[in-house]
Amino acid sequence: MSTDEPKPRKDPEPSGVDLARVALRAAKEQARARGDAARQKKQARRGGGLRSGARADGRDPMALGSAINRLISERGWEAPAAVGGVMGRWPQIVGEDLAKHCVPQRYDEDERVLSVSCDSTAWATQLRLLAPTLVARLNEDLGHGTVRMIKVSGPGGPARRYGPLRAPGSTGPGDTYG
Repeated sequence: MSTDEPKPRKDPEPSGVDLARVALRAAKEQARARGDAARQKKQARRGGGLRSGARADGRDPMALGSAINRLISERGWEAPAAVGGVMGRWPQIVGEDLAKHCVPQRYDEDERVLSVSCDSTAWATQLRLLAPTLVARLNEDLGHGTVRMIKVSGPGGPARRYGPLRAPGSTGPGDTYG
């Protein structure tokens, strides 16, 4: 052998200190993996394990209006809530004179009927004449097809008063005739 030829270089066998470093690194990685798995399991049990921080998350408080709007949209109450808003703005929609004598009572979402009661038959007639115009105005405000019809009721009749000579258990004047 000549001294000019380079000898193939062999990597030296790891010494005790190097073996200890390799073993320590492997143990740390295994512990980290076990810790991550345990942490994920714990977070899943707790419901996500979100922590409070500088960034917004789903647990942050929200404004009342935003919370109500979210509740309305989640429950599908958009149309009833809109009609409820109309009931609050009734004088602006129908006019002051008509609003003094006619009051919206309820909204049937299934049939899309708005029930309105009036304090006299004259105002009930007036509202029946204006009903097609009001339905168009309400649908323009609420969305097409929200209100199909306005059901108008006049004043109720006088309360039935029974005199002091009424027989107990009778159902009225018709029960005396056999």
